[in-house]
Amino acid sequence: MMFAVIVLAYGLRVLGTSPSNARDWSPDQARLAGITSLDPDRVRISNIRNARYRTSQDYELRWESREYDLSQVDSLWYVVEPFADWRGPAHSFLSFGFSNGQYLAVSVEIRKEQGESFSPWLGLVRSYEIIYVLGDERDLIDLRANIRHDAVYLYPIKARPDQIRALLQSMLDRTNALARTPEFYNTLTNSCASNIVDHVNAIWPSRIPFSYRTLLPALSDDLAYDIGLIDTNLPAATYREAHRINDLAAQFRNLDTFSAGIRSRIRPSAADTANASLPTPSASDSFGD
Repeated sequence: MMFAVIVLAYGLRVLGTSPSNARDWSPDQARLAGITSLDPDRVRISNIRNARYRTSQDYELRWESREYDLSQVDSLWYVVEPFADWRGPAHSFLSFGFSNGQYLAVSVEIRKEQGESFSPWLGLVRSYEIIYVLGDERDLIDLRANIRHDAVYLYPIKARPDQIRALLQSMLDRTNALARTPEFYNTLTNSCASNIVDHVNAIWPSRIPFSYRTLLPALSDDLAYDIGLIDTNLPAATYREAHRINDLAAQFRNLDTFSAGIRSRIRPSAADTANASLPTPSASDSFGD
């Protein structure tokens, strides 16, 4: 009977709630990014978050509009932030680099209401909406490395510019789609890690295999290393610590050279990205909603 009551309560919660973009949001997630195409190569993105933090609850919010030339995107970076005493729970996100020195970070997160905090268990029962936070790297990495004092790892990913552009376009399309049609976050099926896997595999089918290591994102860098996505010649025993950037994030925290600074110690392999192992997207691939 107790099991039946639990199942009934869960079913009523699932069936009785609908996702919404109209709630009393935490100020740092009050705005949704919007993407406008200016021409086949250029986009304007509104509500890029570029906050400056004193503490995790005390910050100066800056919402900016920036333009990006998608023909200049030339690097892809994977960020992993473990946040528990045991290696398993983590947040992960992507950052896209451009040949003109710009970087755009894309972080899939729960959209917190005022006073809410993340629980993986509540994330299973439609407690949070999902949001794509488009932000300045200094915002997203400073918050995690210097304010929360979590370990932060930054990995260069093997991919050609055309592949990186297709991945970015896919994430921008989904950002706009969520502004029109909100969705609930789900710890297992609609999370930071699962969305990254879905975006990659939609463009390059089966590039990331199903694995428990995507359900436990703090292990996802080991998976990426094993399948050859991380651009490094370092052995498995040392690659991870070589990509920890907490000291660099602190050193360059208040400098305009933050993005270059946190990469100053990273040495990608000498492999020619033109011969990257990822297959070229086919003409039939769709990056729409």
